[in-house]
Amino acid sequence: MGRLMQKKYESGAATAYITRNRAINYLQISLPDFRRLCILKGVYPREPKNKKKANKGSTAPRTFYLMKDIQYLSHEPIINKFREFKVFVRKLKKAFAKAEHGRAQTLQENKPVYKLDHIIKERYPTFVDALRDLDDCLCLVFLFATFPQTKNIPGDFVQRCRHLSVEFMNFIVAARALRKVFLSIKGIYYQVEMQGQVVTWLVPYSFGFNAKACADVDFRVMAHFVEFYITMLGFVNFKLYTSLGLHYPPKLTFEAKLKDDDEKNAYCLESEATGERLAALSASLASVVTQSTEEDEVELDEFEDSRTQEAKQEEEKEKAFQKLFNGLKVFVSREVPREPVVFAVRSFGGEASWDRSVAMGAAFDESDETITHQIVDRPKPDRQYLSRYYIQPQWLFDCVNAKMLLPVEDYFPGVVLPPHLSPFVEYKEGDYVPPEKEALSRRQQGLDTGDAVAKEAEDSEEEDENEEEEGQEEEDEEIDDEDQEEEEVEDEDDDDEDDDEEEDEDEEEEEVQKVEKKTPLKRKQDDDVSDTPPSSIKVKEGKLDYEDASSKANREEWEARKLAIMMIPKKRKRLFEKLSKRERRKKHEAKKLTAKREEFEKSQKTMKKKQRLSNN
Repeated sequence: MGRLMQKKYESGAATAYITRNRAINYLQISLPDFRRLCILKGVYPREPKNKKKANKGSTAPRTFYLMKDIQYLSHEPIINKFREFKVFVRKLKKAFAKAEHGRAQTLQENKPVYKLDHIIKERYPTFVDALRDLDDCLCLVFLFATFPQTKNIPGDFVQRCRHLSVEFMNFIVAARALRKVFLSIKGIYYQVEMQGQVVTWLVPYSFGFNAKACADVDFRVMAHFVEFYITMLGFVNFKLYTSLGLHYPPKLTFEAKLKDDDEKNAYCLESEATGERLAALSASLASVVTQSTEEDEVELDEFEDSRTQEAKQEEEKEKAFQKLFNGLKVFVSREVPREPVVFAVRSFGGEASWDRSVAMGAAFDESDETITHQIVDRPKPDRQYLSRYYIQPQWLFDCVNAKMLLPVEDYFPGVVLPPHLSPFVEYKEGDYVPPEKEALSRRQQGLDTGDAVAKEAEDSEEEDENEEEEGQEEEDEEIDDEDQEEEEVEDEDDDDEDDDEEEDEDEEEEEVQKVEKKTPLKRKQDDDVSDTPPSSIKVKEGKLDYEDASSKANREEWEARKLAIMMIPKKRKRLFEKLSKRERRKKHEAKKLTAKREEFEKSQKTMKKKQRLSNN
């Protein structure tokens, strides 16, 4: 018997995928609830390889989901809460319509609420999984912490986002986990390292909220993401605080509480004092008191190995980097954004303070003589103390990225700042490397110091001055020559008419003499060649041209590379051509950038010359 024919679109892509409308009918929920459920559970649309087969022969545009994902969503208990909430809204509308305020109040008190704890455990079985997916969470939470309360942005979300972001920043300060900071057009990029996982997120600058610019943004969808990320960050903060032995929710130490009691009456309510003090990032956190048990210290055997020594050296460097600002007392002026500066200083062991009228938590006043650095963003400060350095805010972030204290002379108020290099760029062989990055790498290796850089700058200035002097001397000589030529021309104008005929005759005689000189030489050469007997022709020994070892090695390497290219099969040859084309393009771009840099330096030199000439 023959095999039964299988019907069309009953297997394969047609059954593996399902459209969005069919999925909504399958789950028996509305479109907004379906979107919220997919966001909370981490289910996203898929792109089938053959859309026509997945759409059962139709070519209309559709959004597809995996059938397995929709079946997985059908077992979610939150769907029942969505249905209960729909019934609750219907009853509440009826109570308000009938003016039954007592019943409406009882309904609001018994509003259906759902929790996301089980979803967090499903999506992130281990804590490391949660840390790996923390980038988007922090970006969105820090973004919503800067928003005001609007129609689409609930006030509870904003307050919780601000509270959780402050808790996370306090943990980074306590753990000394900050690694990189970069100020960009979009905002401030931070990178931290926690339990071996690198997390990078973006914090926007604190500007005013423009509702017109956000007219195209769907805040409802963003609010669904924030709802999930708030729960997730709460779990992460709890785990991080307990790993360091700190209280959660965070508590201040006894000394910080004493300062808090002195300031809270003047600045805020008692209920808000602790939160404001934590947001200042200047107070130390209280740790959990545990009973210490005396245990014998286990002495581990030490083996001499190059890997262990390298690991020890890297660990020592990391510890020294975490204490980069130890012993520094930094005062932040009013015009400087306080939170990013204080966060960077405190994360590396420094002390930071500000004017007490700006915010709570100021540790010391501006008149303190022990202040080592004052962050200023004005060309000339009103008051100046001789016991401290006045620097611009970029110095702090450049020091963090360079992992060393840079010279403060380049960051004085009113000085043109050096370029703020991105610490996230990894330079490979053949890439364009800016000269500032090369100078910084030499300084990090100890090969170059600030004195050498200053000497190079002085030498370049001296060369420019010498070039200016030489140019002026050449101009003076040209002017003198022009004056002499003008005088000679004036004297010769009178005698030109008499001498024209004589000059013409002299020129004709010279041409005749030249022709006569050339012809006998050629005849003599022809006579000599014809008169030479064949016996006088001899064979001489030649000289060997010895090839250098380096050129020989380069030639052999080039020949071997050419043979290897010829032996590449056709299947891999296209890939090789793409890679070689990419390398050529990279070299071409590097040459372009170097040429642009040279033009820029030339323009800067000409500008300096013009300024010097104008000053003189």
